[in-house]
Amino acid sequence: MLKKLLLVPLAAISSLTLLYTLVLNAPHGGGGLSFPSSLEDIRALSTVLNSYSLSHPQYVLLLFSSAYLFKQTFAVPGSVFLNVLAGAIFGSVGGFLLCCSLTALGASLCYILARAVGKEVAMRYFPARVEQFREKLEENKQELPFFLLFLRLFPMSPNWALNMASGVLGVPLHLFFLSVFFGLMPYNYLCVTSGALLAEIREVGDILSWSNMARCATIAVAALLPSLLMRARRKTKECED
Repeated sequence: MLKKLLLVPLAAISSLTLLYTLVLNAPHGGGGLSFPSSLEDIRALSTVLNSYSLSHPQYVLLLFSSAYLFKQTFAVPGSVFLNVLAGAIFGSVGGFLLCCSLTALGASLCYILARAVGKEVAMRYFPARVEQFREKLEENKQELPFFLLFLRLFPMSPNWALNMASGVLGVPLHLFFLSVFFGLMPYNYLCVTSGALLAEIREVGDILSWSNMARCATIAVAALLPSLLMRARRKTKECED
């Protein structure tokens, strides 16, 4: 089990080494490059990266993608800031498509890492979450795509726990990827479009407001409706039989 656990720090060190190398090779020395943790950081970082993108657009894309995948793979908090930054750098459409793709890819890497570490490790450190998710999967196995989509659309779902539990419990990878890609679209859209209008945003609360979260919750309920209808129809047939 110890050998499996070592995969996590080794993968993290490799990712951080890549990021460090990219920063060292920045076009103008890499000054001011760091993970943003406030809107002020995003404004400063977007200014630097937009200046880089004029002559080195591939570098900016590689740096942003590497940083985003690192956060998603290792469940590092702060994706909202990178989503906003994407809007400020790549615009609404480009930033939105990029964030949706990176979110799904990064979550899938987290899934693969959790699957490699193994179920016994996850059960040792997160037994309650894994068991709870296993029971939910069993209850909704007939409507699994709708259920996975609902978990992503609902804004209060702990995505890091879902990523790891899905890998441990063997959720089909293609369904997992698609549920993340489409399920987090509303959240990514809110953040990225806010980044494209960065001058009008004063604090993070303007992005993750209750009204915006309510919109995401409404979409989540709508996504679950087909699953509920299918379940009701199946129960009706069982009663008739």
